[in-house]
Amino acid sequence: MRVELTKTYGFEAAHRLPMVPPDHKCHRMHGHSFRVEVCVAGEIDERMGWLIDFGDITAIVEPLLKRELDHRALNDVPGLENPTSELLCVWLWQRLAPQLPLLASITVHETCAARCTYRGA
Repeated sequence: MRVELTKTYGFEAAHRLPMVPPDHKCHRMHGHSFRVEVCVAGEIDERMGWLIDFGDITAIVEPLLKRELDHRALNDVPGLENPTSELLCVWLWQRLAPQLPLLASITVHETCAARCTYRGA
């Protein structure tokens, strides 16, 4: 039986979008309370009755968010010089996929009304 599990995490960070016109509001440094949804998918283990322990996902995701992104200026993070939601999804995918082989998608919520989902290459 195939299922998807999604766990949500949060971090606080600032960024500016250097590629937009100088008069665009996002050209200025500003902050967000980002939410990240990590979705894994696969077959339920018949003996355990689950796909993966949520704690195993957290053990991989939370250290990355705290170490690399939380309370940072995202533009200063290598690989995020132009930290759009789209590129942040890809950046996260590249770091999480090797440790989470069941990774199905990453969704970054920049605001309560704006988000981006990436499902891998």
